[in-house]
Amino acid sequence: MSIKPRPKIVDLSEVEPNVRRGGDLRAMLTPATVGSTSGFMGVAIVQPGDRIGEHYHPYSEEFVYVVCGELEVDLDGEPHPLRPEQGLMIPAHMRHRFRNVGTAEARIVFHLGPLAPRPQLGHVDTEETEVIGAAAVMTEPAEAGAAHAAGRGRVRS
Repeated sequence: MSIKPRPKIVDLSEVEPNVRRGGDLRAMLTPATVGSTSGFMGVAIVQPGDRIGEHYHPYSEEFVYVVCGELEVDLDGEPHPLRPEQGLMIPAHMRHRFRNVGTAEARIVFHLGPLAPRPQLGHVDTEETEVIGAAAVMTEPAEAGAAHAAGRGRVRS
């Protein structure tokens, strides 16, 4: 007998911020938090002048919706403006980086699917992220050192 998944509401305040790659990333609806089986959803909060470091997803497409703020996204090195109420689909394997180019906080909702076979295989950093904008100030020294030592092209969760 299989267990039927139950709906679950997760509040943004319940999720710890991840600032290792720049911005404030919060994976809200995930296999660990809600038992999802086909993908996961979260919110990225990016302060003016801050960015989310370049990376790609080898197993997943990423769907992005801009809630507020003025962003620029590099897709395989080519910059594109992103404005509120715009959506973007990023194919698997495409390198991408987000920058807040405005004067106010930017927020994006993201969804990735399908899931990678293991979480640590789902995200590949393609640039060092030791110091990325304002969010890096919040990174603990040991974590920043580990990020620096990891180098380019490291697979991370």
